[in-house]
Parts: sequence; structure tokens; C-alpha cells
Amino acid sequence: MLGLARSVQFDRTMKTPVDITFRGMPVSPAVEETVNRWVDRLVDANDRIQRCSVVIEVPHRSSRQGQTFHVRVEIAVPDQLIEVSRDPGLDHGHEDVYVAIADAFRAARRQLQDHAQIQRGEVKLHA
Repeated sequence: MLGLARSVQFDRTMKTPVDITFRGMPVSPAVEETVNRWVDRLVDANDRIQRCSVVIEVPHRSSRQGQTFHVRVEIAVPDQLIEVSRDPGLDHGHEDVYVAIADAFRAARRQLQDHAQIQRGEVKLHA
């Protein structure tokens, strides 16, 4: 099935709601499992995550060889919504959906770590 498909799953250990959306590509249980493993890793790093939404899409259907994947991750923590968007641009590594997912979740983890440091007062904010 091509087009928009939604899958809402709940992580069994931490009860973190995960919403996975596929656009322009078929739903893949293997990709869903990969996303769930990445969410588990984020929850291990920051247990204040309330929910996570992931959109995986093939933005353009051109005739050129190899299609790149665009991955957007939104993570809700108690006082902020952290958004990460990985646009493939000229990165041919994003022709592999798993590489695109890994890049997006690594960036999300960095932003979560930065947010946690600010919350703990470890980062000075300028007036």
C-alpha cells in the first residue's frame, strides 16, 4: 500500500507512545521495529519522554536513480517539543531508509541531551 499509513504503537517497557507515519512508500514492519528500537534508546537516555512521532517519506518521485528518504522526529518532553528533520539533500547515504532513520535519531538524541543540560542548569543562558 502506497501513500499515507499510520501505525501507533506503545513501547511495552516504558509506555512511550510512538506514532510512525509512512508517506510515499509502503508500510514496513522491519522499519517500524527499527524506529521502536531507536525510541527505546532515547527513552534509556532520557526517561522524561512523553511521546514520539516519526514521519518517514520519499519526498520526490523523480526518474533519477535511487530515491532518498526524509525522516522527521518529534519528541515531547514535559516542557518542550523537540523537532528534528533530516532532509537528504545530496547525501546519497539517505537512499537507505535505515541510515536516514539513524541520522535523525542521533540528531534527536543530541538535542535531548542539550535540553537536559539546560534543565539541570549546566548551560549558561545569555540574557
